[in-house]
Amino acid sequence: MVLLNQHADYCKPIDAADAEVLGVEAAKTVERFLHHREGHKPTPLLSLANLAREIGVGSILIKDEGHRLGLGSFKALGGSYAVIRLVLEEASKRLGREVDVADLQTVDVRAIASKMTVACATDGNHGRSVAMGAQLVGAKCSIFVHSGVSKERIDAIARYGADMIRVDGNYDDSVREAARVAEEKNWITVSDTSWPGYERIPGFVMQGYTALLTEALRQMPEPPTHVFVQAGVGGIAATVAGHFSVLFGDKRPFFVVVDPSRAACIVETARAGHPVKVDHGEATVMAMLECYEPSLVAWRILSHAADAFMTVDDPDAIEAMKLLASPGGSDPAVVAGESGGVGLAALLKVAADRELRAKVGLDAQSRIFLINTEGATDPLLYEKFVGATPADIAAKNSGQSGVKEKVV
Repeated sequence: MVLLNQHADYCKPIDAADAEVLGVEAAKTVERFLHHREGHKPTPLLSLANLAREIGVGSILIKDEGHRLGLGSFKALGGSYAVIRLVLEEASKRLGREVDVADLQTVDVRAIASKMTVACATDGNHGRSVAMGAQLVGAKCSIFVHSGVSKERIDAIARYGADMIRVDGNYDDSVREAARVAEEKNWITVSDTSWPGYERIPGFVMQGYTALLTEALRQMPEPPTHVFVQAGVGGIAATVAGHFSVLFGDKRPFFVVVDPSRAACIVETARAGHPVKVDHGEATVMAMLECYEPSLVAWRILSHAADAFMTVDDPDAIEAMKLLASPGGSDPAVVAGESGGVGLAALLKVAADRELRAKVGLDAQSRIFLINTEGATDPLLYEKFVGATPADIAAKNSGQSGVKEKVV
């Protein structure tokens, strides 16, 4: 199923405030901040040339965020960036002067950060990013995790010194509880989703994600014609759609937003034409995308800049993981978690159906851009689905010329 965007705002320019958050100057700021992060380097953009030939498209390029800042996910760009921005703002206010990222480790700034507590709810990856950012600046951190978050993901967050708080229910329940407790204790909520009256900080989180797009466009021989990006609450999808809308205007790529069929809050929102909370049913293996209520900021952008919406099923996501792990020809192997290969899963569904290909304009000249949003953030689960360890898959690329930081 592919649902074309029928919203009244479709193809209109995104709101000026959103364009500022996701525009070129904001992206430059994010890159400048990144250069002050230990271990920062651009993640690889990989060419799946053999797969492109097999499914009848011109090219498939996938940005592999499994290598991002040692965190294994694109989320490393968002939560940490927002925490840094908030600490610098507070330090500027307290010290009565402009405090820049270069001053982050000074005694004065760290003293101010030490009195701040940041909090968020997470399925795993966003919480790790917020905790990493808090550790970096010396702030306190409390992370709320719902009952479906695995022990391996909880332990990975706790390693950054965060106080872990368990919440009964699903992700949306943990979001509400995190916001309630943070307000009660005067903590700062650093969420990757937004709600009425709470948009600015999720905007910082989305702004952080623009770094992967700046890198990708620099690495590409030419811009893509089609983009398939997984959604969750919609943050990463809206970032890509919004940034490309600002950069390319009417010449932007055809943009497809992809939801898990068991947690399709963006698809159902698009169908209704306004934000919709979907019922919580059977859990999906796409744990990082298991969200039942869209981010208001994300939907506002997607209603303007997304062209189509679709769902994939759990077996589709697992097959995409396996295909990326064991590609054909000389294509590089990619370690993708349960949510990481969902854009590819959607592309394969469209490519295999003549009517869907026509619906999105997919042909032999199409240049596809995908994002592997996470590596094996739960290694045990990865091995269960793929039948090999992440290290086994990564070792396949030893000496392989297909793995590169820039596609030429």
